[in-house]
Amino acid sequence: MELIAGDIGGSKSWLAWVAVAPYSAQVMRFEKVYASADFASAEDLLRQFVADANTTFHPDHLILALPGPLHAQRVTLTNLGWTLDAVQLQAALGLVEVRFINDFQAAAAGVATLTPADVITLNPKSADPGGVRAITGAGTGLGLAFMLADASGSYQSFATEGGHIDFAPANALQARLLERLRAQYGHVSWERVVSGLAMDDLYRFCCVEHKRPLPEHATDGAAIVALAESGDAPAEAALDLFVDLYGAWVGNVALLYQPSGGLYVAGGVATHMQSRMQSARFMAAATGKGRMRPLVERTPIFLITCNRLGVQGAIASAFAQPLHVLTQHLNSNTASNRSGT
Repeated sequence: MELIAGDIGGSKSWLAWVAVAPYSAQVMRFEKVYASADFASAEDLLRQFVADANTTFHPDHLILALPGPLHAQRVTLTNLGWTLDAVQLQAALGLVEVRFINDFQAAAAGVATLTPADVITLNPKSADPGGVRAITGAGTGLGLAFMLADASGSYQSFATEGGHIDFAPANALQARLLERLRAQYGHVSWERVVSGLAMDDLYRFCCVEHKRPLPEHATDGAAIVALAESGDAPAEAALDLFVDLYGAWVGNVALLYQPSGGLYVAGGVATHMQSRMQSARFMAAATGKGRMRPLVERTPIFLITCNRLGVQGAIASAFAQPLHVLTQHLNSNTASNRSGT
């Protein structure tokens, strides 16, 4: 079986080519990260990846973790604008099988591949073996999935579009933020305030609050961090506001799923703000749930620092299939495929 697994994001796409034969270990043939905006379509991206791999082997299976609601193996990506259809992509690339999964469903599957070095404990409570797990994270957008253990103890992951739930402010400052965003966007989801895309809006809001002129161009998270380090008050306020909002969102996830098996925070934004995510401020926002504070306080919460979580989860999802299905896939690794002829 010659598998291409991919984690497709609004900013970057991480692709890996994995080979596996019956009773053999996986072999990583090639792996590369691309800027998603450099390509007009997923087909263009995949053709470039195969060309860059520069091998005589031919892929036969493809699994892509995609940000957006899947329906009948078809999806329009939330923050990228590509529309993908598995049947069409399979025909265009001449593959045996193409399968799509939600990006945070893949991230959830990737949790099982993590080592202790891949996580930082944010709330040191003991995880319940077999308990419900949840994973959320701010990247370009805001993802959410949950995991349930089956009778054998293996976890199955389930996608959601929870990041698009209506945003609810926790104080007067956040209420003013909501009004500003509502005037601009109409519907305001949690993704509008907790994501990479939200950083510019948060900074502009804080400029208004501090009676400072608005920037001429969009300001991303890295630039805001740099501005804060240089003493820019609106930037520092924007980062504090982001941590408050992210913490509140994580607390909401704890209430929604009661994930006694662990609540995992993923996504590139958090990994670039580790010190702030580990601050008392974050957990204060997470646990600020009134009468339900004790429930959040006893939830084990972890920050994932592994940057290949999505592609690891996509690979794990490809092989987490019923034995007869996996055997059929492995049998497609014919002599002609192995030789590249």
